[in-house]
Amino acid sequence: MAKTATLLDRTFEEGVALTVEARNYIAFQEQSSGRHQDLPHNLHVGYQHTRVSARLIQVMTWLLAMKALLSGEISPEQFNSAQYALAGGEECENPLGPELEELPGGLRSLLDRTHLLYARILRLDAMVREKLAMGEVPNFGMIQGIQIIDPPTDPCD
Repeated sequence: MAKTATLLDRTFEEGVALTVEARNYIAFQEQSSGRHQDLPHNLHVGYQHTRVSARLIQVMTWLLAMKALLSGEISPEQFNSAQYALAGGEECENPLGPELEELPGGLRSLLDRTHLLYARILRLDAMVREKLAMGEVPNFGMIQGIQIIDPPTDPCD
């Protein structure tokens, strides 16, 4: 029987794809950075690259921790620790960027999409932490009616 992708699986795949895209984009930008000799512009672009990277690091860390929680590799107490908390703060939560026309279009797109992904993970994190606070572990179940991971299947089936 084919496994259907869950919300967590799809979000993880989206995060990986966006991370690879951002890495490729930033590497290309660094190689071609000689085009702009304007230091303030280069610093502004570099700052925005950092915001994209910070969002993706926060998101991917959270998604990996969630997978570990749901598979029993870490405890709810470990998941609730500061180590796995979204700590991007204002720089990650601020949607500013896509409307900044002085930035390259590819960077504006990455800023927009990483912000949307980060905001989605913030909402999921709040739901998960609410469940954990009530003493429930959201393993192989539902979070407010959304199945986030498939239950393990019996290999004998």
